[in-house]
Amino acid sequence: MNKYPKIGIRPTIDGRQGGVRESLEEKTMNLAKAVAELISTNLRHGDGTPYECVIADGTIGRVGETAACAEKFEREGVGATISVTSCWCYGAETMDMNPYWPKAVWGFNGTERPGAVYLAAVLAAHAQKGLPAFGIYGHDVQDLNDNTIPADVAEKILRFARAAMAVATMRGKSYLSMGSVSMGIAGSIVNPDFFQEYLGMRNESIDLTEIIRRMTEGIYDKEEFEKAMEWTRKNCMTKEGVDVNIPEKTKTREQKDQDWEFIVKMTIIMRDLMIGNPKLEKLGFKEEAIGHNAIAAGFQGQRQWTDFYPNGDYSESLLNTSFDWNGIREAFVLATENDACNGVAMLFGHLLSNRAQIFSDVRTYWSPEAVKRVTGKELTGLAANGIIHLINSGATTLDGTGEATDAEGNPTMKPFWEITEEEVDKMLKNTNWCPANRDYFRGGGFSSNSLSKGGMPVTMSRLNLVKGLGPVLQIAEGWTVELDPEVHRILDERTDRTWPTTWFVPRLCDRAPFKDVYSVMNNWGANHGAISYGHIGADLITLASILRIPVCMHNVEEDKIFRPSAWNAFGMDKEGADYRACKNYGPIYK
Repeated sequence: MNKYPKIGIRPTIDGRQGGVRESLEEKTMNLAKAVAELISTNLRHGDGTPYECVIADGTIGRVGETAACAEKFEREGVGATISVTSCWCYGAETMDMNPYWPKAVWGFNGTERPGAVYLAAVLAAHAQKGLPAFGIYGHDVQDLNDNTIPADVAEKILRFARAAMAVATMRGKSYLSMGSVSMGIAGSIVNPDFFQEYLGMRNESIDLTEIIRRMTEGIYDKEEFEKAMEWTRKNCMTKEGVDVNIPEKTKTREQKDQDWEFIVKMTIIMRDLMIGNPKLEKLGFKEEAIGHNAIAAGFQGQRQWTDFYPNGDYSESLLNTSFDWNGIREAFVLATENDACNGVAMLFGHLLSNRAQIFSDVRTYWSPEAVKRVTGKELTGLAANGIIHLINSGATTLDGTGEATDAEGNPTMKPFWEITEEEVDKMLKNTNWCPANRDYFRGGGFSSNSLSKGGMPVTMSRLNLVKGLGPVLQIAEGWTVELDPEVHRILDERTDRTWPTTWFVPRLCDRAPFKDVYSVMNNWGANHGAISYGHIGADLITLASILRIPVCMHNVEEDKIFRPSAWNAFGMDKEGADYRACKNYGPIYK
C-alpha cells in the first residue's frame, strides 16, 4: 500500500466565548495531542508504518468549526475520528456526522467541567441520528490539569483505533478470486453484495488460464524468477519430504524439478495479479503491470487445476508467509480453495495483529478417550480435555511453525519487522516440502509439512453467511499445544503425513459452545478457520460491531467487549443486543 487512511482527532469545546471557552482551549488541545501521541506511538499498519493522526486546526465549539474540521479531514485522507473533550459542548453542533467514518468520543472524567455530561449528550445524538459511536469514559476522576490518559481509557482508544483503521483500510480495495468455486465449498461461492455493502470492497476475478497465459507468454520478471529458483533450491528443494505416492503415481526427479519451476513461476504471477508489478511495464506488459488492487485473494485450485497442474500449496504457503526470496516482508492474505469467507477472517486478523495468518481445516476433534484408545497414551496439560486438529493441504504460513521467539524465548508469530534472519532460517529448516499426494492432487506439486510449537496464544475465527440473516462471525481464543511425539505421529498420519499441523485447544468457559472442546468443534460453522497469533477476540468483536456483523460465538471476557454505546439500547443481553443493533443499522455501505 502506498497510502493509509489517518485518524482524525477532534478537540471539542464549550462554544461560549468571553471566559468559558478561553479557559479550556489549552486543556482541550492538550488532550487531543495526548491521544494522537498514544496512537502513533503504539500502533502500526501492516507494513510497519506508524498510524498517522490529524488534529483539527483548532478546537471545535460551533458548527462552522465542525464543517471546517470535516473539510480538512477529507483533504487529509482521514478514515476514522476520535472526539476529545474535558467539558460541556454543543453535541449536535460539534459531532462528526460522516456516515463512513467509524467514530469514538472520549469524555474526560473530571469534576471541574462536565465532560461526562457532553459524552452522554453527544452519544444520545449519535444514537438518535443513526450514527453509532463508541463512548470512552475513564473509571476514575482526574484533576483538570492532568492530561495523562488512564490505562482503561488508553485500552479502549487503541482497541477502537485498530478496528477503525482495519475498516478504513479495507474500503476501496479488492478481493481477487483466482478461479471460482472449489469442490462445492460454500465459502468459495463469493458474494459480491457482502463485500460491497459490509466491507466497501469490490470483487475482481480471473480465470486460472490467466496464470498459464502469463507463464506461456513470459509475462513475469525473468530475473526475479532466477533469483527465486536459486533461493528455492537452497531452502526448499533441499527440504523435500516423504513421497507417499505408490510407484505408479510417483513422479521422476526430472518431473519434480519441472514442478518446482512451475510453482515458483506461479507464485510470482499470483503476487503480480494481486498487487501489480512495475517491472512488467518496463518489459512491455503495461496492462498486466497494474494488478487488481487486492488486499486479499483466494486460489481455487481444486479440482480443475490440481487434476492437471501442480497444486498451489507452495504459492499459498509462501505468499502467506512473512518472507520470500526478496527478504522479510509483510505477509499476503491468500485463502486456500478460494474460501473468501475464511479469507475475510484472515484479513481481519492480519489488519488487527499485523501478523501472518494460518489457514486450516478445522479437521478433527480428538477426545481424551479416543486418543487413549488409538495411541495408548493420555493427553496432559492444556490438552487434557481434548484437542482440535487444525490441518490443511499446505497453505499454512511458515510463521505458524512458532520458530520465532519472544524476549523470554517463547514461540511466537511476529510482525515482519521484528523477525530476524535467524528466525527465517529456523522456519525454513523446520518445514518440509512433500511431493503432493496424487490421490488428492493428480497434477503433483509440493505441500508444506510442519508442526506448530505449543504454548502460543491464538485466536481462531470464521465469517459465515447465513440466508436471511447475513454475515456472522465466530471467535475462539485458545492456545497451540504440543503432544507427546508418538501421539502426534499416530494422530497426524491418520490424516495426511505430508500436511502442516497445528494442535489447538480453546479456552473453556460457561457459555454453551465453550463448555468443552467438543462443543467448540461441534458449533463451528464451516470446514475452515483463520488462526491469528494472540488473543485478539476483543478487537475482532469491536471490528465486527463497526461493520454491523453480529458475533454468534465467542469466549472473550465480558469486561473486554467494546461496542458502540447505542448497542446498550437494544436490550441487556449483550449478544442478543448485538444482533438487534446490527440488523437495525445494517451495513455501512448499503
